[in-house]
Amino acid sequence: MPVDVPPGRPQIPADDVVVAFRTQNSNIRGRIVRLGAALDEIVAPHRMPDLPGRALSEALTLAALCGSALPTGGNLNLMVRSGGAVSILVADYAASGKLRGYARYDAQKLQEFAQNAPRRDIAPALGDGHLAITLDSGPGEERYQGVLAFENAPLSATVAAYFQQRENLPTFIRSAVAEQYVGARQDPHQQTGWHRRAGGLMVQSLGGPSEDDDEDAGDAWKRVEMLAATVEDHELLDPALTVERLLLRLFHEEAVSVERIIPLASFCRCSREKVENVLSAFGAGELSDMLDDNGKIVVTCEFCTKRYVFSLDELQEAER
Repeated sequence: MPVDVPPGRPQIPADDVVVAFRTQNSNIRGRIVRLGAALDEIVAPHRMPDLPGRALSEALTLAALCGSALPTGGNLNLMVRSGGAVSILVADYAASGKLRGYARYDAQKLQEFAQNAPRRDIAPALGDGHLAITLDSGPGEERYQGVLAFENAPLSATVAAYFQQRENLPTFIRSAVAEQYVGARQDPHQQTGWHRRAGGLMVQSLGGPSEDDDEDAGDAWKRVEMLAATVEDHELLDPALTVERLLLRLFHEEAVSVERIIPLASFCRCSREKVENVLSAFGAGELSDMLDDNGKIVVTCEFCTKRYVFSLDELQEAER
C-alpha cells in the first residue's frame, strides 16, 4: 500500500524537512527528519573539531524530532551538560521549523579522548551528565522542563528514555550523522566539498488501537517499534532515498499517512540592538574592562557566531 499524502500537500523536500506521519493500522505516530544545507549553516561557522560538530548535529536532529510536535509559536530547548570532552550542547527548535544551536568542548580532553578512543563515538565523549528538555507551547502556556541523568549513553537513547520515564510515552528514536562530498554535478546550487548531513526517525505510542482495529495497543507498539529498529543509518541520510520510499520500506504493512510537512531552516534571535541593551546594564568601569587591544568591545553570538563591535563613545551616546 503506498504512503498516503493528502491532496493539496506540497511535495516532500529531499532535505531540511520534518515529516510527521501516522501508521493507520496500529495508530502509532512518528516523525522523520532530514538535515542538509540548514545543518551546515548552523554548524560550519563554529569551525569545531569533528566530534563536537557531530554531537551538535545529532542534538539539532533530536530537537527537530521532538519540537516539531509543538504548535506555531512554541519552542523546545534541548541542553546537555556533561563532564566529558564535549561539555555543553544546546539545540533550539522554534515552531514552525527554525533551528539554532552551539556546543562547548574542552580541547585538551578532546585530544586525550581522540588518542585513547578506538572509535569516534559521541556517547563516550559526553560521558556522564544531564539532559534537560524545556518545552514552551506558546503565549499563555506554562513552560515545562524535565531533566534526566545519563551515563555514557547515546544521545538519541537518552531522549527516548526521557519520554518513556518522564512523559510515560513509549518512544523509539534513531539518529545518524555523516559527511557527504558534494560535487558540482550533484548539486550546482551548493558549494563543492564535504558537507555535514543528519537524519532521524522517531515513533511514539500515544494511546490505544484505532477504532477499526481491536488489536492490543501493546502488541501494535511492539510491532511498529521492531519495524522502526530495522532502519539503517544510510537510509536516514541518503537524499536520493525519498521520505515516501523510506516510510513505505519500513511500514508498508501499516498503511502510513503523512500528517504534516515542516520545512527546516537555520535562524538566530541575536541583533545589534539586543546586544546593546545588554551592555547598557553595565557600568562605565565594567565596560572599560571589556575593551580589547583596539579599544573596542566585541561580543560574539554563541549561536550564529556573528560579531558585534562597539566603542565606549557609542554606548555612552546610546544611554543619553
